[in-house]
Amino acid sequence: MNAASLGRILGVFGLVLLLSSPFTFFFTSGSATVAGIKAGVGAVLVAVSFATNYRRLGQFASRRSSFFFIQSTLLVLAVLGILVALNYLAHQKNRRWDLTERQVFTLSALTRGTLAQLTEPVQVLAFIPPEHTAYEGLRTTFERYHAEAPDKFDYAFRDPRRYPDLAAKYELSDGQMQVVLTRGEGEQQSHTRLNVVSEQELTSAILRLGASREQHVYFTVGHGEWSLDQAVPRPGQAGRTVSLARMKQQLTLEGYSTRALNLGGGTRVPANSALVVIAGPKAPFGAPEVDSLAAYLNEGGRLLYFAEAYGDPGPELAALLARYGVRVEPGVIADGQFNGGNPYVVVSLFFGDHEIARPLRQRQLNIQLPTARGLATNTEGEAADVKPVPVVLTSPFGWVETNPDDKPYPDVSERRGNIPLVIASTRDVSMNPRRSADQARVVVVGDSEVLFDSNWGHEGNRNLVMNVFGWLTHQDNKISIRPPDRSYSTIPLDAELIARLRFISADVLPLSLLCVGLAIWLTRRNQ
Repeated sequence: MNAASLGRILGVFGLVLLLSSPFTFFFTSGSATVAGIKAGVGAVLVAVSFATNYRRLGQFASRRSSFFFIQSTLLVLAVLGILVALNYLAHQKNRRWDLTERQVFTLSALTRGTLAQLTEPVQVLAFIPPEHTAYEGLRTTFERYHAEAPDKFDYAFRDPRRYPDLAAKYELSDGQMQVVLTRGEGEQQSHTRLNVVSEQELTSAILRLGASREQHVYFTVGHGEWSLDQAVPRPGQAGRTVSLARMKQQLTLEGYSTRALNLGGGTRVPANSALVVIAGPKAPFGAPEVDSLAAYLNEGGRLLYFAEAYGDPGPELAALLARYGVRVEPGVIADGQFNGGNPYVVVSLFFGDHEIARPLRQRQLNIQLPTARGLATNTEGEAADVKPVPVVLTSPFGWVETNPDDKPYPDVSERRGNIPLVIASTRDVSMNPRRSADQARVVVVGDSEVLFDSNWGHEGNRNLVMNVFGWLTHQDNKISIRPPDRSYSTIPLDAELIARLRFISADVLPLSLLCVGLAIWLTRRNQ
């Protein structure tokens, strides 16, 4: 390759650098120094090209090289114009795609629904210094919420060291980082605080701000129910314990207050009860206790019953459930095809036509229930105006194993098919003058182990249970899909490093490829 040919190639490189320097300044780096260096180097290369080809300048008008030079220049300008247009459109439309496996950077359905239903703007004030490691993560999270609801969610950061008056107002101790959410104005203003902020905590805090009152959920005790407050030994498995701590934490996050309720002696259900939960009883309920539950339901109460595979609710409680159209069958559900590696660990993607299940069906979330009891809609003994609806069912390959052993197989006398695992029932009580609601609601879940910490991590299980709580307490906005338990690895990137990556990926690499392509083309055209 002679000097003239090399000069022409360098001239094209210089032209690319010179013409792309405004693109570098306005779109990729924002640095006047970098753009200036590119423009300077480009000008030098163009000058070298003219110096090595100056004798041919007068011949450009009559030789093919003049056409080629103009063509190359127009090609460079066209490519740069396309890049500028694409970056401008991307900036204007601001479209993003979340390609992570568990949609780490996408707001959940519950969060989007919560923001859409806000009637008053929520103001977030984050007391955290800019150099704190959590600053960028918080800003990114807040920006997603603001982009989803720009008129209803706004945020600001305050360094507690520079705003001691605000820190004193919110009673922050030295060095304490906190996020304060505020909704409403004047006497109607309400606020809540967070120390650790993730999407789940932030959305739950917004829900609590909007709640008209605290939801008191009473868990019955006295019949061997699973404890909310401590780990208890697991029956038949020495050394293993059972905990419901993760469920209790989720209830607290979503604005429920959990309390124990002993119905012994016929104690009445408290008037402020939003819901009564029976979580895996091992011993029967007595007649006075069931009478208290019946009276509560007659006045528009809500009952949630989690059956225990090897427990007996007693004839009185069974009769109460029968009045609401639900029968708990003896035996354990097994499924030879849809299971978690064990026929007794039933996996279901089969849902009834009920609002509790609709978000689960839309997202195709499996429900996994170990040692579940089979349920049936029951018309015998059913009260008037009762409507039981299956929510979750087994696959067509499910059956009720009446004699559970290590080799289950469906017998001809055992019930088979789509067997209900969860049933929701309603009853019209609008004629009762002492009613607290016009409708009593009962949900029966065939498995109490769904509440265990070990099973709570399944997205389908967690959303099913929390949707049941939302439906029973007439909070339709909580019938949704919650933010997943996200375990992912990230690399901390500061603003300077992000700018460098953007400059390399959007400027250096594309222009380098363009220059190499033009050099190859020029070389071949000159041969």
